[in-house]
Amino acid sequence: MRSIVMYPNPVLLKKVPEVKSASEVLDEVNDLKEVLENSENGAGLASTQLSIEKRFFGLKNNKTVEVLINPVIVGVYGQKVYPVMVGEGEKDEDFLEGCLSFPNLYGTVKRYLKIEAVWQEIEGDKLISKKKTMNGFEAIVFQHELDHLDGILFIDHIKRDGGKFYKFEGKKKIKLNIDNYFI
Repeated sequence: MRSIVMYPNPVLLKKVPEVKSASEVLDEVNDLKEVLENSENGAGLASTQLSIEKRFFGLKNNKTVEVLINPVIVGVYGQKVYPVMVGEGEKDEDFLEGCLSFPNLYGTVKRYLKIEAVWQEIEGDKLISKKKTMNGFEAIVFQHELDHLDGILFIDHIKRDGGKFYKFEGKKKIKLNIDNYFI
């Protein structure tokens, strides 16, 4: 089974080319599915995180992994915002985005909460087109994984937009200055 590459591996900074045929990615798609299915807290995984320089990623829904090939956002609704979630005591708190290539690091990232996306999936030996409107968590994960395929990391967003950045040590949350952590 392939291993997830960790930052600062240079493959994470590459924009990867489109997939032309189902046969060119079949084995790698299966590898990605296996890694993501076995991930404890991964909601998505991009091909580049497995050192595969092809344009696809997986989204995990419960234990099922859907692989999206040549994904594109074709519509956005509203503006990018820092997502919030309902925390303890029904109180809103920041949604903290993380990444399997950055263990124990999380931060606030501006994202669209509703998007329309198109992509391809493998059916038999062909690539077939799919389209879906995504909301909330699913839309956030889609955007995160799509960024990976363009060599953009969640820390890039945090730096650019001045988001909050944390390291978790067990249950302890430590606020960090991202500019001191990543140069």
